[in-house]
Amino acid sequence: MEKLNKQFVENYQKRPEKVLQFGQGNFLRAFIDWQINVLNEKTDFNGSVVVVQPRGQGAVEKLNEQDGLFTLYLQGIKEGKPVKEHSTISCISRGLNLFQQYDEYLQLAHNPELRFIFSNTTEAGIAFDENDQLTDRPQQSFPGKLTVFLYERYQAFGGEMDKGLIIIPCELIDRNGEKLRELVLKYAELWSLEAGFLDWIYEGNTFCNTLVDRIVPGFPTESIDEITAELGYIDEFVVVGEHFHLLVIEGPQWIREEFPAHLAGLNTLFVDDMTPYRTRKVRILNGAHSAMTPVSYLYGLNTVAEAIDHEVIGTFVKELIYDEIIPALDLPDDECRSFADAVIERFRNPYMQHFLLSISLNSVSKFKTRDVPSLLEYVNRKKALPKKLVFSLAALITFYKGKRDDEEIELSDIPEVLELFKVQWSQANGSLESIRGVVKSVLGCERIWDIDLNTVPELTDEVTKNLFEIETKGMKQAVEAVLRQKTAN
Repeated sequence: MEKLNKQFVENYQKRPEKVLQFGQGNFLRAFIDWQINVLNEKTDFNGSVVVVQPRGQGAVEKLNEQDGLFTLYLQGIKEGKPVKEHSTISCISRGLNLFQQYDEYLQLAHNPELRFIFSNTTEAGIAFDENDQLTDRPQQSFPGKLTVFLYERYQAFGGEMDKGLIIIPCELIDRNGEKLRELVLKYAELWSLEAGFLDWIYEGNTFCNTLVDRIVPGFPTESIDEITAELGYIDEFVVVGEHFHLLVIEGPQWIREEFPAHLAGLNTLFVDDMTPYRTRKVRILNGAHSAMTPVSYLYGLNTVAEAIDHEVIGTFVKELIYDEIIPALDLPDDECRSFADAVIERFRNPYMQHFLLSISLNSVSKFKTRDVPSLLEYVNRKKALPKKLVFSLAALITFYKGKRDDEEIELSDIPEVLELFKVQWSQANGSLESIRGVVKSVLGCERIWDIDLNTVPELTDEVTKNLFEIETKGMKQAVEAVLRQKTAN
């Protein structure tokens, strides 16, 4: 059987390269690339995407072997009914490995038709590395790579303001566009780039804050043989996602004329302030994902659907959302509960195998972004600790021990986080005192949390108590015990 290539696509078209995309992962392909594909089909957007592999590991070479093509399966509830459909996404023109094709990457900056930059390098990706140099090929950090690209474009077009780009990061951090621009300017200062470049960044380029929402479980490992037989070709980049999608872009209204999602029926909103949308989504949907993952996985479950339908874990997750996350939000209660109801249904998607381990990538930074704000705001409002969120924090620390019973957990996080947990767990001997030492060190790491969480009243004691329960009695007994505890009203 042949591998997917352009011969399988009827009326395959080569389009102008209008989009640079940092990241070739499942989410961007099932979310941004799908939207661009729809724009090409239903509007006069007429653009293709150049995908850049931002890290040393990746698969752009294999993607190029498929002519940039991949199959997207959308599965879930659509208009009240379970619907499963698939399409071939053909908007990717090529993929670049920066470690092998750096000159081609810089040459792309000279393309006058380029207009957009999208990225998804996880929450840990928008970060500053003071060791990055302008002359590196490539830089280590994503913002460093982006700064070099923008500087190349600035020089190529003599600083012409109309050659600036629309930069739309999809990383789940607050004010992601503003943060990314700050780091670009910080690199410009570090590398002593001219003042004209800084002016061009401010005046010629538009950095948008965004909110993205679509559950993308990724490659359908368990059903790939059945899918391959159905498709009639081999596709190493099949990706599964839900029908629901939402992209909120905070930026000037003129962008919608260049990215005409409204003409294609896409749920993409251009707003003056995305804060209410972001807070609701990140705290409820993403917060639930991050909080449930270590608890559910250590309980012995493997997918989100298994967890939400489980008698014990499902109850834990719902109480966490309705009793602890929603009370810490400013939005109207009925609006939050309606959104939460929809989230629970999305978690239950009958077609979706959303593996908890796939959610666990960079879990610490995710918990910091998605769950710590709910925990702190709950304490501020209720003058009490949110029992389930605190338990999830304890479960997260247990998860980073790297074991589920006798099974090794393949942890994936930045080296600093992995080293912290490795050192702390190597010093623990199972005693309550040593467990407390682990908790104090983890909660006190301000480089991770931006705050010493030990200063939150009673938090250290409660996390220690929960962690000791998990270690001595196991997750099943520990989570049942926390469910018996009353949440503050």
